[in-house]
Amino acid sequence: MTLDNKYGVPTVALHTHVFEKVVESVNRVHGMPRAPRAFVPQPVMGKTAAQLRAYIEGKDPITGRPVMQEVIEGLTQPIDDAEILNEKLAYAATPRLVDADSEDNLQQMFLDKNWTDKLPIVLPTEKRVKEMLAHTSHKPDEVVGHMRSTHFRDYWEYTVEKVAVNAVMAGARPEYFPVILALASTGVTARGSTSSSAAAMVVVNGPIRNEIKMNSGTGAMGPFNHANATIGRAYGLLSQNGQGSSVPGVTYMGSQGNNYAYNNVTFAENEERSPWTPFHVEQGFKPTDSTVSVFTGCRSTAFTLGVRETYWREHVRSMLRGLDAHSQPTFLLDPITARQFIDRGGFDTKEKLIEWAYENSLMAAKEYWDYQLIQNYILPRATFGEEPYASKLKAAPDEMVHIFKAKEIHVIVVGGETNGYWRIMDCNYQKTVSVDKWR
Repeated sequence: MTLDNKYGVPTVALHTHVFEKVVESVNRVHGMPRAPRAFVPQPVMGKTAAQLRAYIEGKDPITGRPVMQEVIEGLTQPIDDAEILNEKLAYAATPRLVDADSEDNLQQMFLDKNWTDKLPIVLPTEKRVKEMLAHTSHKPDEVVGHMRSTHFRDYWEYTVEKVAVNAVMAGARPEYFPVILALASTGVTARGSTSSSAAAMVVVNGPIRNEIKMNSGTGAMGPFNHANATIGRAYGLLSQNGQGSSVPGVTYMGSQGNNYAYNNVTFAENEERSPWTPFHVEQGFKPTDSTVSVFTGCRSTAFTLGVRETYWREHVRSMLRGLDAHSQPTFLLDPITARQFIDRGGFDTKEKLIEWAYENSLMAAKEYWDYQLIQNYILPRATFGEEPYASKLKAAPDEMVHIFKAKEIHVIVVGGETNGYWRIMDCNYQKTVSVDKWR
């Protein structure tokens, strides 16, 4: 679309057929509903050159017409003006109020319009929304932020009141609202449309944790605390409604989906039992500040019990190797294991543990460059000379290279010390923002 619309270069976009609806949706959003495109079968991964050539020489699985005929026509034939004028662009705008109806009918309407996460909601009556709004000094019509499901889409804008509506729907209490507003202000979606089915993770620090009785101890990452559960759910709802929906096959393309997305792994850091600096202080905030931190790309977890005396280094290396090379590892440590890392490794600061993890997360260059996501996203950057990837590309096949960057590795303490289980979550740190600003 950029080549065609901005530079005037005739272009035909080639897609695999499972993306038909999302392609149509993106084209509509950008005002080019008739942008020329053609489709080939899915998958392309693992196919031989001969099989891929057969796709191109075959028929479009959507239209049934020869793929190359569609490409040639798209490059040479103008689009009929009448078709453009008659095209109705449908934006997923939502009304401020809906007509009064029964509880059952309203629940069904919200469900049918894809305004929910498919679980029952608390209906956002004017009274409930007003009670939520009473817990912030910001005006209902103030713009909180902008969000989109992918970088191909336009940003949607949402106000304090719209965030309050989603907070009510999630079942959050009004006193949680400053945390939810802070999450909304990040502009980071919890409903990203990546086909890898990523979810988000939310970490709360500072006095607000205890003020609203968040859980940082036993069961903190599970479904046992009202604040943890509903704040995370509100983040998901405001994301999908604040970015213009999240509909599988249209505006959400996660192939398998991700159960983490129901409450986006939301918890408080156990600052009281941690032997180290709280996460928000590492990001430049004061211990007395209340903050929320957002991570994205949560897909997989490596876990184990304890930090063994003799072979703990080998165990941790294996866990790091168990993540995809394109992941960013976050150590989620029960206080028991945090202290064990001090005892076994001498890591009296998080920074020392992070530096050790960086130095010990290695693999042969030939293996590193064979990962599909590395080929997709890192190899192009390496070929353009970006470091440290360019140097890795020059490494001999059997030379050991660092899998991650040190700044991509993080450490957070959470858990109730019932046992020394801990995990490494693959997730990408995005930002930490103030909750106090939204009181």
